[in-house]
Amino acid sequence: MSGYDQSITELLRNTFQDAQELIRGEVALAKAELRQEVTRVRAGAISLAGAAVAGVIAIIFLLTAVAWAIPALTGWSAWTGFAIVGAIALVAAVALALVGRSTLAAARPMPLTTETMKENMRWTQPQRS
Repeated sequence: MSGYDQSITELLRNTFQDAQELIRGEVALAKAELRQEVTRVRAGAISLAGAAVAGVIAIIFLLTAVAWAIPALTGWSAWTGFAIVGAIALVAAVALALVGRSTLAAARPMPLTTETMKENMRWTQPQRS
């Protein structure tokens, strides 16, 4: 009887050790994946910030030139050129905001960790019953 008790104890100990190893592995995977995503996002954000600053300056100059060109070519008042350019810029801003929002909504953070967690839950489900 003592050998039987020992084997059950061993089985339980091994099960708990396996569960601990599984959790440690999942945490390590999540950390590594998060670190990798942060590095990628940081590099992309720096590039986008530089491009955004240069782009904003260029757009301001171009839109100012167009706003002055409209009244010069048509004989209208100067405010009409700026109003037309402002309306076009507003439509572009709304369109870009909608595209950005849909892109962020479709993002799936840490897909590998999520999938392995689901797989682990499926694997442990029969053992918990």
